Amino acid sequence: MGKRSLEQRLNEGTVVVAEGYLFEMERRGYLQAGSFVPKVALEHPEVLKQVYRDYMNAGSDVVLAFTYNAHREKMRIIGEEHLHEPLNRSAIRLAKEVAKEHPTEEALVAGNISNTNIFDPEEADSREEVRSIFAEMATWCKEEGVDFINGETFYYHEEAVIALEEIQKQGLPAVVTLGLMGENILRDGYTVEESCKILSEKGALVVGMNCFRGPTTMQPYLKGIRNEVEGYVGGLPIPYRTTEEHPTFFNLPDGGCSCSLPTETTFPTSLDPLYHNRYEIAEWAKEAKDIGINYIGLCCGASPAMIRAIAEAIGYETINSKYSPDMEKHFLFGKDETLKGHNLNYSKKA
Repeated sequence: MGKRSLEQRLNEGTVVVAEGYLFEMERRGYLQAGSFVPKVALEHPEVLKQVYRDYMNAGSDVVLAFTYNAHREKMRIIGEEHLHEPLNRSAIRLAKEVAKEHPTEEALVAGNISNTNIFDPEEADSREEVRSIFAEMATWCKEEGVDFINGETFYYHEEAVIALEEIQKQGLPAVVTLGLMGENILRDGYTVEESCKILSEKGALVVGMNCFRGPTTMQPYLKGIRNEVEGYVGGLPIPYRTTEEHPTFFNLPDGGCSCSLPTETTFPTSLDPLYHNRYEIAEWAKEAKDIGINYIGLCCGASPAMIRAIAEAIGYETINSKYSPDMEKHFLFGKDETLKGHNLNYSKKA
């Protein structure tokens, strides 16, 4: 069986996509919270390959090159702009190596460009600087042979449009997803529904939302986007329990915290108690599929077990489904006839 394109896979069913490398690398100890620059592609390529592999084996149809924040402005801030191009190329090449390991159908490889944090609608110069940043990253993606480019986490509509234009100049399919902050509107005044409709009409293959919001506070907007957009729609929330009062993970409180945090907020390194479990994530995935979301996954905070739960919830068997939970033989909660009654009867007291 040949390798199907993203569009072919979308035509034939739901595509599962694992994002969230940023938090996963920080959790594993290979990335600094705060600057969040993915130097792991150069410093520890074997670690990055394993994370790519873990997510792919958990059901992701896409190996997303870990170049989020690997743009010129971020590299300049940490004083390592000279590593910019080698980092980008390495991340893509490692993704391609892992994608080929898939035992049934080679995974898709996506390039990645992201919000720059320097875009300012009041400053004309910022538009050109952002365009230049996206142009060189998209060029490297094309040269390295990615299947499509994912432009993500844009909180300005106009920046998302610039990203789409630069992706299209390379002749590659574009996925463009927006990050909606706590005021529930993009920072240049567009609603996510308006922005996604425009981006889709301009030729993005997939439009939608990623990051910042958990399933509870992203889903209403995904419904709105689905109603407005004729093309494919993507949803990649964070797996944290955001609420109407606190719709993003930037200001999510933890009333049960018993220590003094070194940061003003639980974001980014104290969010652990606010995590969704995999079954809540699976329920969201089913609901997302039911309302017609075509490109489903998770962003910051994702674990392979959660990605597997999403894939299985929408009807797929993954490479690592053989490791999915089965309590049948557990000594306290199992049903196997050889288990000891004095343990099974003790389960409520354990």
